[in-house]
Order: sequence, then C-alpha cells, then structure tokens
Amino acid sequence: MKILVLNGPNLNMLGLREPGIYGKNSLAELEKSIKNAGGKLGMEIKCFQSNYEGALLDEIHQAGENGFQGIIINPGAFTHYSIALRDGIASIDLPVIEVHISNVHAREEFRKHSVTAPVSIGQIAGFGFYGYEMALHAMKEYVKGREV
Repeated sequence: MKILVLNGPNLNMLGLREPGIYGKNSLAELEKSIKNAGGKLGMEIKCFQSNYEGALLDEIHQAGENGFQGIIINPGAFTHYSIALRDGIASIDLPVIEVHISNVHAREEFRKHSVTAPVSIGQIAGFGFYGYEMALHAMKEYVKGREV
C-alpha cells in the first residue's frame, strides 16, 4: 500500500516554530517517524512538504497516477481558507485524512473551521506527531474495507 503524506505551509519550521504548541522535533524527524510507522504496517510512504498551494495541488492531482491509495494531509494554514485545496481533494477518487499536530478546535477561533475536512474521510487533531501514525492505521483499515 502506497500512501502520500503532505504537509503544508510553515511545517518546514517544525522544531523552531512555537515549540510549546508544535513540539521540538523537526520535519525531518516527523517524516522519519511516519516512514518507520508505515513500514511496520507494510506501507510505502512518500512525504512532501511545500509552502506553495500549487505544489500541494500538483501532488494531490497526480497521486492516483503515481499509484498512491490514500493521502494524509496537514494543510497547515490552508486548512482554513484554501478552496483550491478543498476542490483538489474533492476532484480525486482517493481517501484523504486531515491531520493537525495541535488541537485546532481548542485554539484561536479562525482555526476551528476547516474547508478541507468536509471532503476528507476524517480529521485527527491534537495528538502531536502521533496523529500521523493514527492516520496511517485508519487509512490502512479504510483502504482494506474499500477493497472488499
């Protein structure tokens, strides 16, 4: 099973940006832990991060052609206003799980609304880096159920 893990704007600053909220580990450490967790589940993981909406959209649009069976995405700030990402997710026939490191529902009011969650199969928020591993488990079960 091939899974694409996308991280949006400012996630390249993990470990430096607001460590009290996002932790002290870097994006490289996050990607390593995702790949290790995926390997234990028999998954091939590709990680991609961009601060640019179009680059994330290109990855979403090409995911099916590239053999991915699901996408896990932390859209970062794009979560709250990117109709383009929302429409990109809606345009593909792959399951998408939205992940957030912090509990966005317990933070500023603007973070409580996601335009991408309604076109995702689920949202995981507030469990730090472990939320990505939770999403891998959920994706594996979801894809297995789809194949029946």
